[in-house]
Amino acid sequence: MNINTDHLNRCISTLRSAWEGLQQREPGDVMYDIYRAACVKEFELVLEQSGRLLKKRLRPYFASNRQADQLYFNDIFRYAARHCLISDDACERWLEYRDARNETAHEYGEHFAERTLELLPQFIADADALAGVIEEGRDD
Repeated sequence: MNINTDHLNRCISTLRSAWEGLQQREPGDVMYDIYRAACVKEFELVLEQSGRLLKKRLRPYFASNRQADQLYFNDIFRYAARHCLISDDACERWLEYRDARNETAHEYGEHFAERTLELLPQFIADADALAGVIEEGRDD
């Protein structure tokens, strides 16, 4: 199975760069706002790409691709943990990332941005690890 993770890895790299840039700015600075907005957008992109690609990675564990394609985001990560592609702790964090995104989906202000920023260090590490898991599936 060949799953192209180039876009996911690019988004993770962009998120990491935006996070690093944000750390060098003070709140209230226009550049802080720009980096914060970039962090939020890349968080969303990485979250969605991760779920979509992990679903592809799970296909061999189902009788048909169609069964895997019908999984919802949370189920994708639960099945990944069940099949030892990710740890139970990582699964819980991915569900938390999704919940944080869903709870604030219509609240694109300070609260959403700050909640997202709190999650970013661990999220970036988890996204890197997940990209590796998805890439491992290339030789299945």
